[in-house]
Amino acid sequence: MTELKQAIRNWGHELGFQQIGIAGIDIREDEERLMQWLQQQRHGAMGYMQRHGRMRARPQELLPGTLRVISARMDYLPPGTRAAYDILAQPALGYVSRYALGRDYHKLMRRRLARLTERIQSHSLALEQRAFVDSAPVLEKAFARNAGLGWIGKHTTLINRHAGSWFFLGEILTDLPLPADTPASAHCGSCHACIDICPTQAIVAPYELDARRCISYLTIELREAIPEEFRKAMGNRIYGCDDCQLVCPWNKFAQLSIEPDFMPRHGLDAAALTQLFAWSEAEFLTRTEGSAIRRIGHECWLRNIAVALGNAPTSPEVLAALHSRARHPSALVREHVQWAIAQHRDTP
Repeated sequence: MTELKQAIRNWGHELGFQQIGIAGIDIREDEERLMQWLQQQRHGAMGYMQRHGRMRARPQELLPGTLRVISARMDYLPPGTRAAYDILAQPALGYVSRYALGRDYHKLMRRRLARLTERIQSHSLALEQRAFVDSAPVLEKAFARNAGLGWIGKHTTLINRHAGSWFFLGEILTDLPLPADTPASAHCGSCHACIDICPTQAIVAPYELDARRCISYLTIELREAIPEEFRKAMGNRIYGCDDCQLVCPWNKFAQLSIEPDFMPRHGLDAAALTQLFAWSEAEFLTRTEGSAIRRIGHECWLRNIAVALGNAPTSPEVLAALHSRARHPSALVREHVQWAIAQHRDTP
């Protein structure tokens, strides 16, 4: 098993993963924290979190016979993009979370993990194995921590002391009794930069995130109206938010991705809000083909950009863009457009 474990690491590196670790399946403390989080309703409209409940911490219920979780990470920060802070400082541009600038990582990582699973199968007596990338109820950060890939930071994102936090996670559940790795120790110390920087104060305490306040949740998971109390704080963030990662001192060690598929597409690393707001639904579907962005749909895309346009400096171009959607068939879009127009009326 020790030799097989090293072979799995080698195969993982050949497939483009920067790190592979092995975790046991006992994460009872994380399970209890999850249940407390759900009881506090901090999952908001993400009903699937409630539906799966404790199963997220019990992979043996998801795949009977599971003994270990093989955790993998892949760097995604694309090289050659406009600096994130530059985009955030230019309110006429739309900020898209760095992970969503290129192709959808789910498919790429799932294919690689499937190939790794096949290789493990051909070199072992494994009977039960399944690979997942956000496609099953698994507490991936807890298992990744126990697999030695990093610690869960105060912003609740995994941090690796040699690679920061700009990476994706995936896992393989297996019935192989592989030697487990030593869980990673925490190194946030007294730093609270991520808590201080959060535009909507979604990190309500160290290691505690209220998703209902998080801009990533508001722009991606929420399908209803964005609460007005958060709209100004969203600034020009139209898909996700990276502020807590941008300010994390450990990301000075982050490595740029070597995957061509993670390179920005359609200029989304520095696109004008008015340009993006003009996309028809057909254009949206075409330009987000193979992208994680497509998942929110054209309606929420327009909703998010309307908020950003409401926060942009008043200009004839911005006002013309907003008025062009003032009679949109969607009540959701119309409401956010009306709010945005009102922001410009109130501008001195």
